[in-house]
Amino acid sequence: MRPALPPSTLPPAQPIYVLRGHGAAIHTLLFFRENSRLLTGDADGWIVIWSVAIKRPVAVWRAHEATLLGAETWDEDKLITHGRDGKLCVWSLSLHDEQTMSTQLPLEGGSTHRKHPWLLHTLSIVTTNFCSFASCVIPSNNVLDPEDHPETITNDDPKPTSLLLAVSGTNDSQIDLYHLPSEKKVGMIPAPEQVNTKTGMVMALKLFHSPLTSDLHVIAGYESGRTYVFKRIVKSQQWEAIYTSCPHSQPILSLDLCSSLDCYFTSSADAIIAKHPLLVDAMDEKPIKQVQTRHAGQQGLAVRSDGRILATAGWDSRARVYATKAMKELAVLKWHKDGCYAIAFAEIINSSTEQNIDVKTSTSTERTTVHSPGAMYRSVEKARNENTRTTHWLAAGAKDGKVSLWDIY
Repeated sequence: MRPALPPSTLPPAQPIYVLRGHGAAIHTLLFFRENSRLLTGDADGWIVIWSVAIKRPVAVWRAHEATLLGAETWDEDKLITHGRDGKLCVWSLSLHDEQTMSTQLPLEGGSTHRKHPWLLHTLSIVTTNFCSFASCVIPSNNVLDPEDHPETITNDDPKPTSLLLAVSGTNDSQIDLYHLPSEKKVGMIPAPEQVNTKTGMVMALKLFHSPLTSDLHVIAGYESGRTYVFKRIVKSQQWEAIYTSCPHSQPILSLDLCSSLDCYFTSSADAIIAKHPLLVDAMDEKPIKQVQTRHAGQQGLAVRSDGRILATAGWDSRARVYATKAMKELAVLKWHKDGCYAIAFAEIINSSTEQNIDVKTSTSTERTTVHSPGAMYRSVEKARNENTRTTHWLAAGAKDGKVSLWDIY
């Protein structure tokens, strides 16, 4: 038996697969439909929906005339995309709709028109920076009361899932809030009032409700390197800053929060990653922890759904993985030759065999039934889809238009 190699001589980690087909830098990545699909969006506004199981495109279209800034899902059959062309679009794209879409990749004739999914909504958004939108479902027990905005929301018919969107506003430091499906503007967070300090443009946003009170919160990162947490005061309909900190000397490029909603993280054009408290009762100028990584320009940051690790996409072409608790670097993923701009984790999902592990029976007859060929038979396709669903995917997108897929931790 060959002895194990010492850590210093181990070969570098390699991606499981590399997706090719974009002709411009990758700026947006999104796993959805229980990890069976991966959305990739580039600087020319093209979107490719990939089947993660077979690593092939299932839908390709040009959603925007400029860089795709972000994408999120809405219910099971809708996609929201935001571009630098000043448009925020809601597309209807079910599994059935995929069958009618083009699979010709952008590199396979970028000028050729591709069929678009059905366009449900379009919002005109002033886009003077690279800040993507943020969204959250409005809880049934805390919708924006129609009495607060009688001109914007009606209750005439049963409503689909209501969604709230946060986008950078018409003024540099302002944040605007929109409601879907009404397409109406329902709120605005003015520029923070910080003595002797200018925040600059809004660079990154997150939107969430408190699990205990359902209070609406907005997390914002600014050009000055400062971050704020705003809370909506229901009685006054005003927004109150409940936390602020400025751990960065350069503009904040990305932020994400833990699913436990006890902290969030920011990355910047400088080399610092900062961990901040959430749902605090009073203003606190100090982050929980900040780490000097010595790697400037970490443009993308994502926290995995289990809250145990986070990953960054760096201008130095590396993706790095950190433990969220100790903020310790766990892995450096080096494959791309050009800078990495986007990063995304798949959702952590237990396998169906783990969820239904107690299938043993006490009688020989029952054992025969459980272990019969018909009961135990699983097709190759079903096994492949199950493996795709439960793999701990990490996707990194780079300036070279390629997306690397990794199986990590």
